[in-house]
Amino acid sequence: MELVKESVDYVIFGILGVMGFITIWLAIERLLFMRGLDASRYATREEYEEALTNNLTTLYVIYSNAPYVGLLGTVIGIMITFYDMGSSGSINASEIMTGLSLALKATALGLAVAIPTLIIYNGLQRRINVLAARYKEPAR
Repeated sequence: MELVKESVDYVIFGILGVMGFITIWLAIERLLFMRGLDASRYATREEYEEALTNNLTTLYVIYSNAPYVGLLGTVIGIMITFYDMGSSGSINASEIMTGLSLALKATALGLAVAIPTLIIYNGLQRRINVLAARYKEPAR
C-alpha cells in the first residue's frame, strides 16, 4: 500500500499533465493550420471539412475524460486515507481531513485540464463552422 500511497499523485498528475500538453499542442496546431488554410486546395466540401476537423476527436476525448482521471486519483486517495485510519486503529480528525483534502487535489487538477480543453474545443468548432459555411466549390 505504501507504493500506491507514494506514487498515486505522480501517476495521476502525470496523466493529466500529458493530457494538458496534448491539448495545448493540438490547439496551436489547429490554429496555425486554420491561419494558413487555402480552401482552393480541396476538391470537395467533404475533403475540406475533414481537413478542418482533424484532431478534434482527441480534444473531445481529453475534455470528457480528464475529470474522471482526477476523480480516480481522489478515490484512490480516499481509499488510502481510510486504509491508514483502519491500520492505525485510531481516528484523528486532523489526519483524516488532511488526507481527504490532499485527495481532492486530483479532482481539481482534472477539472483544470477539462475546462480549458472544453473551451478550446468549442472555439475550434465555431471556427470550423464559419470556415465550412464560407467554402465555395472550386470552378472546373
